[in-house]
Amino acid sequence: MSGYRSFVSRWVATGAAAAAISCFVLPSPAGAWGANAERLVSNKAVDTLPPEMRGFFEANRDWLGRHSAEPLDWLEKNPLTERRNHFLYLDRYGKFPFDSLPRDYKAAVTKFTKAKLEGSGVLPWQIGVYSQKLTAAFRDHDWEQVRLSAAYLAAYVAQAHDPFHTTENFDGHLSAQPGADLRFGSSLVDRFSLFFPMRPNDAMFLTDPTEHAFDACMSAHAWLENVLLSDRRAREGLSDYTDEYYDKFYNLAGAILIRQLSDAATDVGSYWMTAWVNAGRPQLPPQ
Repeated sequence: MSGYRSFVSRWVATGAAAAAISCFVLPSPAGAWGANAERLVSNKAVDTLPPEMRGFFEANRDWLGRHSAEPLDWLEKNPLTERRNHFLYLDRYGKFPFDSLPRDYKAAVTKFTKAKLEGSGVLPWQIGVYSQKLTAAFRDHDWEQVRLSAAYLAAYVAQAHDPFHTTENFDGHLSAQPGADLRFGSSLVDRFSLFFPMRPNDAMFLTDPTEHAFDACMSAHAWLENVLLSDRRAREGLSDYTDEYYDKFYNLAGAILIRQLSDAATDVGSYWMTAWVNAGRPQLPPQ
């Protein structure tokens, strides 16, 4: 990950020149998982943790939920520098299983150049960086930094489970379905999340956090066409996105949404636990 951190520093140092280039390689800002989805994932992730970690994260459950949405604010305020951290456009690298894209950052840069990677998104590597940050915070017993890194890591891990964060068709514009991402990841959550039967699995140790992030992106990408088809079918015979449309869309795509959010919660807990284990399993404060 040191190579990735160096890449971030050099990008910031280039200032206006880099921003000008980004205007050509990055689409306009968009998002699918909304703040409520981010909070829901973070909240459910606490329930996946082992007893040795549960007390600290339980005491900070609400705090983590609030701050897990902050990277979305960064995206809105600084799209030119932040957007690439939220996406991985897998369809720019051929077809599943996208073997042309190396998982190692340095190898990917060598093969595709930094500009190509920046323009296509670096979400899995961003997750790897924040996994390391959380590990370091645990090791240093820096509990405030643990909370911050855990919240921000949760945000990026959640986005790796969003189908629309894995494609150039990030908002449905390429399939004449503009706004499909928000209807799926924000509107359905806002309307129906109280009824979601989310049952995330217990957190598990991740041997390679960055590799796991790539796997999460690929799994999410596999659901993209199903979601887009559900959006089209729900709109059939309707002139607008009415309550009837959302009821139909939820009936068609709700199971995918709940699965992805549940898997995201499992993974967030797993990233938290992995960082704690790699830091030597420090005893956590009660709050």
